[in-house]
Amino acid sequence: MNVTVPLVSVVDDDESVRESLPDLLRAFGFSAKAFASAEEFLASDIVGRTRCLILDVSMPGMTGPDLQRELERRGLPIPIVFITAHRDDTVRPRLLAQGAVECLFKPFSEAALQEAINIALSEP
Repeated sequence: MNVTVPLVSVVDDDESVRESLPDLLRAFGFSAKAFASAEEFLASDIVGRTRCLILDVSMPGMTGPDLQRELERRGLPIPIVFITAHRDDTVRPRLLAQGAVECLFKPFSEAALQEAINIALSEP
């Protein structure tokens, strides 16, 4: 029986996040791929296979919300869990209103991340 493991992609300009998060995602039982920028993610062959996107809000060049809008424009409704180091009380409600599954503030717990991904993957 061939069970497809969901692919979770991480887009974050912080190298430590790109190194640690995929290991954690694999420990959760997912397949994982990390990208340093939104542009790098969009240029990859992974976009169409990504079932959940863990996306940094603030990055040089194309920001997380910019990438979200670009994916919508392309008709690619990938569930997004935003992550951010910037504590701003207006960010989370705005991102959720724009369709994000969750917005977690760094550092977030493993349980919070796993719960957000599970919600993202359960959406139709």
